[in-house]
Amino acid sequence: MDLSAVGVDLGGTKIAVALVNEQGRILKSSRFATDVEGGASAVVAQITESVNRLVGNSDSSVAGIGVGVAGQIEAESGVVRFAPNLDWHDVPLQSQLSAACNLPVVITNDVRAITWGEWQFGAGKGCDNLICAFVGTGIGGGVVIDGNVVSGCSNTAGEIGHITIDLQGTRCTCGNRGCLETLAGGWGIAHQAHQAVAADPAAGAKLLEMADGKAEEISAKLVADAYQKGDALAKQLVDKAGEALVAGMVSLVNAFNPCRLILGGGVIDGLPELVERVEQGVGEKGLAAATSSLQVVTAQLDENAGIIGAAAFAMQSLKSEN
Repeated sequence: MDLSAVGVDLGGTKIAVALVNEQGRILKSSRFATDVEGGASAVVAQITESVNRLVGNSDSSVAGIGVGVAGQIEAESGVVRFAPNLDWHDVPLQSQLSAACNLPVVITNDVRAITWGEWQFGAGKGCDNLICAFVGTGIGGGVVIDGNVVSGCSNTAGEIGHITIDLQGTRCTCGNRGCLETLAGGWGIAHQAHQAVAADPAAGAKLLEMADGKAEEISAKLVADAYQKGDALAKQLVDKAGEALVAGMVSLVNAFNPCRLILGGGVIDGLPELVERVEQGVGEKGLAAATSSLQVVTAQLDENAGIIGAAAFAMQSLKSEN
């Protein structure tokens, strides 16, 4: 009988659940809105109901459940120490979900789950030294070195959005100043757009028009759309984000010497030309020894990367435990 696992991508607005086989193929899946207001117990109930539906009529042997959560995870216990989008603090998700579903459960960070997916079945397939950088509202990442996903001393490796780019820059959500995501993350691009429009409404006329005159509605996606239409202010904002992204990726490439740098996330989807810009910039500014064999590529698994990766992580983790 074929082996499979359930992958769960748990976010603040939606939950995606899928039964995934050893080849990374989704056999069955479902997506639904996250019951954030109901708290952890409501979310566990939502996931349990979906898992039972998917596993109930399965023709494969289900190894367990892997969950990717946007938050800080305690590796051994699977306790979610902090998940800002869910407003969770010290939630014992692994034990609660395992008891509810009667299956072994492993928990990891959402972007590390995405890294697993891209490494095993996507743009990183066949490569054992790579970095995944996902540029969305914030910026997260995962690092694979010599065939191992790096977790770090306290399981927080991959917080690449908090590399300092500008010592006197904007205050980040982490409390520091000038983090990479304040300049190149979605919320950072939007914040800079708001400041630029307030300082010079004439220059921001196109952005304001596209936002129906509501400056606070200007988002990174709207900036990307204006950029594609040739707006000068949007071009300045995108150029600045691109420069910051290059600087951050140069630091990572110099430090870890990957064979492949995988770029994905909503900002990359909206501004795909950033991939070429990063490839060129890293080639020009990175150490020659670190960049001579580097490939810069776009992520391949799109919205399924998290669930496929969480399932792959579960199969690998649970197999090694047995």
